Amino acid sequence: MDRRAFLTAATAGLLASPAWAAPASAAPSRTLRSDPFTLGVASGDPSADGFVLWTRLAVEPLSGDGRGGMPSRDVEVDWQVAADERFTTVVRSGTATARARDAHSVHVELGGLEPGRDYFYRFRSEGRLSPAGRTRTTPTGGTTPLTFAVAACAHYEHGYYTAYRRLAEQEPDLVVFLGDYMYEYGPSGYTALAGRVRTHTPGKCRTLADYRLRHAQYKSDHDLQRAHATAPWLVAFDDHEIENNWAGSTSSTGAADFAGRRAQAFRAYYENMPLRRGSLQGAVLRVNRRVSWGTLARFHLLDTRQFRDDQACLDGVRAGCDERLADGRTLLGAGQWRWLEDGLRGSTARWNLLGQQIMVAQRDYKIGPGREVNLDSWDGYAAERGRLLDALARTPNPVVLTGDAHMHHLAELKRDFDDPDAPVVARELVASSIASDGDGYRDRTWIAEALQENPHFSYIDQRRGYLMGRLTQDELSVDFRTLDYISRRGAQARTSHRLTIPAGEDAAAASRAAAAAAPPARPVS
Repeated sequence: MDRRAFLTAATAGLLASPAWAAPASAAPSRTLRSDPFTLGVASGDPSADGFVLWTRLAVEPLSGDGRGGMPSRDVEVDWQVAADERFTTVVRSGTATARARDAHSVHVELGGLEPGRDYFYRFRSEGRLSPAGRTRTTPTGGTTPLTFAVAACAHYEHGYYTAYRRLAEQEPDLVVFLGDYMYEYGPSGYTALAGRVRTHTPGKCRTLADYRLRHAQYKSDHDLQRAHATAPWLVAFDDHEIENNWAGSTSSTGAADFAGRRAQAFRAYYENMPLRRGSLQGAVLRVNRRVSWGTLARFHLLDTRQFRDDQACLDGVRAGCDERLADGRTLLGAGQWRWLEDGLRGSTARWNLLGQQIMVAQRDYKIGPGREVNLDSWDGYAAERGRLLDALARTPNPVVLTGDAHMHHLAELKRDFDDPDAPVVARELVASSIASDGDGYRDRTWIAEALQENPHFSYIDQRRGYLMGRLTQDELSVDFRTLDYISRRGAQARTSHRLTIPAGEDAAAASRAAAAAAPPARPVS
């Protein structure tokens, strides 16, 4: 059974499988009143011998107290991992406790499995069986190609999650999600041009119950559940999982209770994501981490929110802000910077992929004379960006993966963006949004002007979508996937631009040679 057939059957509950014998120590059944697996299943942070399995029990996902309609008691949850999709060969099994204090979430961290192969998993609780998911361990060598997706920014009100479904249909080995998985605004707190297609749960997220409820609303979407069930995810937050444009310990609204609110948002984020237990460290949520795909690739995931200085010049898109150039300003924080520099310097991987949230490339938003930049992005921390680019220049085959912008971008990263002859040290691939800003469009006049204003960009697209990459020892090929609409269901995804980055070659030359016209657009079959 191929992945697509498996997912269709598993998410619909159509897989016939051997009976799941109750463990010998099973407690008497206290059957929940309805299906507790309404939020689906997920896996994440794969290694050569394991991964994290996740689920969260919720019989009423939109119950107003954020507890999913669950009882105040803890609930036992059995889990299985099998070598085949019908669970005839179960290789690991056990029981975890879904604790009421943790919103009945379950995180199972597995080790001791075989490297570089698919596994299948499911949960059971009090007579109810979850959908099945497919995950995989990472290989130990570098000969196995990697197919991965990059996605970001999924505002629930702005459109349907068709892009998640199309992403799942392409059956990636790994999904890299780079922030704004959910949005904290109340209903119509941030509107798209076409208005809202769906409605957020009441109120802006401020309390633990608010964040839990909002995560449950997003996780209830079946297209999102399908994307989680198809492959392990690497997740990192940006700003909207907590509050728009927050910076370190500073609220963008000046709220006095921000430290407590941030801690509650972090807790809810952990409860709803396939993260390892060690990521939640009191009031700190560590999402900067490294995941290796054998010797082929190393992913370096960054946190560009939690340790940064406040935005310069009161934030926004502005001209003439000298403060943004100050040498002492930091986006990553001293500790994370040392961690990144050491990881890049010590990497023996063929490819090094930097997964992070905000645009690294200089981006002039003003058409015509003068320059206006986004002070929330790396443009607001220009000196540290220079140090980052120096580090990337010394790193084997670096590629930067970025979210946040709600448009596809393809950029050449240079130490001096104003010098057309400056050497290119890396490529930046910016994924558009899954749903944020609603139905996209393609304003060719505006795009031409933006590209002329920023000659280190070679492609921009305002439509919704995601990236799909295929990595080998010799090259990285990337498809920029777009959908024509998300205000109704059923849109197809098409490749609107394609490029190939050869390993070990000058990035600028590779760009000019490889960023040829995309093949004729065609839907995913």
